Amino acid sequence: MTTRILPAVGDADAARSITTLLSQLPDAEPAGPVGDSTSLLDTLARLAAESLDELPEVVLVHERIGPVPALELIREVALRFPAVGVILVTSDASPGLYSAAMDSGARGLAGLPMSYEELAQRVQAAASWSTGVRRHLGHGAGDLHTGPGGTVVTVSGAKGGVGTTVLAVQLALAARASGMNTALADLDLQAGDVASYLDVQFRRSVVDLAGIQDISPRVLQDALFSHPTGIGLLLAPAEGERGEEVDDRAVRQVVSALRHRYEIVVVDCGTHMDGANAAAVEMADLTLLVTTPDVVTVRAAKRMVRLWDRLQIRKAEETVTVVNRHTRNTEIQPPLIERITGTRVTRTAVPAGFKELQAAVDAGRMQDLEAKSAVKQAMWALAGELGLVKAPEGVEKPGRFRGDRGSIGMLRSRNK
Repeated sequence: MTTRILPAVGDADAARSITTLLSQLPDAEPAGPVGDSTSLLDTLARLAAESLDELPEVVLVHERIGPVPALELIREVALRFPAVGVILVTSDASPGLYSAAMDSGARGLAGLPMSYEELAQRVQAAASWSTGVRRHLGHGAGDLHTGPGGTVVTVSGAKGGVGTTVLAVQLALAARASGMNTALADLDLQAGDVASYLDVQFRRSVVDLAGIQDISPRVLQDALFSHPTGIGLLLAPAEGERGEEVDDRAVRQVVSALRHRYEIVVVDCGTHMDGANAAAVEMADLTLLVTTPDVVTVRAAKRMVRLWDRLQIRKAEETVTVVNRHTRNTEIQPPLIERITGTRVTRTAVPAGFKELQAAVDAGRMQDLEAKSAVKQAMWALAGELGLVKAPEGVEKPGRFRGDRGSIGMLRSRNK
């Protein structure tokens, strides 16, 4: 039986050494190495979207992989692709690291400098485990309920006051109304307003999940608020200073847990970027950046896009910009915004219509926004354009935003 192996190695010299050894293993089919954590997750998601049978049996994770630390990356792979055997490649063979790697979901640890015999042994063990899991859970990978899970969409604002939370709420409402199992997470940790927009009184928040190592379905359920609309809400803390308790590691676990439970996960990231929000944006299948058609905000959008690129969170061409409060007579139109930011701008622009929104905003009941509202109609049409709604039976579901690149896996594929 051929063992498919995908190495994730950030160091060029280490990548050549590992690739050479892998090519010598019997019955091994090594793929070309990926150079960072983002590329690894995107590659696995793309393969799973095509067919679960396409997933490799073994993934090698080098200790110096980035930007996500190796142990966190192993945990993410284990959560999202549980039938893939992961091996940590490291120069630290201490019992403490071995234990931490096993706790994260690794199936073995290969020491550096690497020997052929040790690598062969670790790969064989991980491959046998992977094959056994797939056989146990179903007769072939096609029967496995694993893979990329639900679709995660982050909504970030170029600056304050551009309508980020309103858009996040309406996208979630549109997805749920179409029959999609939907969650809305508020990661605007210091100033989140999702609860205020949906008339919610709450005690639990994302902070309650911050210190938990492994978030079980029961633990997640206890932290969620079940809204009357059917949306599961994970809210920002009422005390903004407690947002500091939620770091990037906690966000990765929370988003992974939500992804495995819900078909659509909308994350309101607000306008302030920190480690927690950066982690959500990096993990997202689709990243939305909200701007208004004015010079100051478009410049802010460009700064945000450059920040994400410098931090290796998201490339400009992988960011989707939504133009809010659009009017036909403004000099700044979507094509110009697209050129300035280097992002892709949605075909659907949201018109200016504060008077339509005012009553629902003041009442804190966005779910009661009139169906005839042009703003609501545009935002729900946008949800359809982005592929976040379930098409009626017998009607073909619209393609994802990027036209012929229909699947979420393809949407997230990155060429580095």
